[in-house]
Amino acid sequence: MTDAPGSYVAPQPRELKRERKALLEMREERLRDLGGLALEMYKRDRFNAGLVVERCAELVALEARVQEIDALLDGTALVRRGGGGAVCICGAPILLGARFCATCGRALGSDTRPTGVDAVG
Repeated sequence: MTDAPGSYVAPQPRELKRERKALLEMREERLRDLGGLALEMYKRDRFNAGLVVERCAELVALEARVQEIDALLDGTALVRRGGGGAVCICGAPILLGARFCATCGRALGSDTRPTGVDAVG
């Protein structure tokens, strides 16, 4: 069976879980690499801000995708900013793994929805 052009087929939960696991492993590796990179730059007294920003942007993108997968698996949605990353209803960025908003203290979970997509409820 083929899908009509332009139609969206939601990925299976098993595929999403597999992708999530791989992304989390990649995130941990990149975090270790970033720490090693910072240490080496410190030792050599040659700080390269552009490289650090690039590596941090990669980590933020990985976290954003993990949050998207979590939302798909949980049946919840996320508020998305133009640059990526989830935000709380109050507008504060949500860190990966956070249970509460660091700004307003609201418990995180179903209080979020996709940007540009009306909340279904």
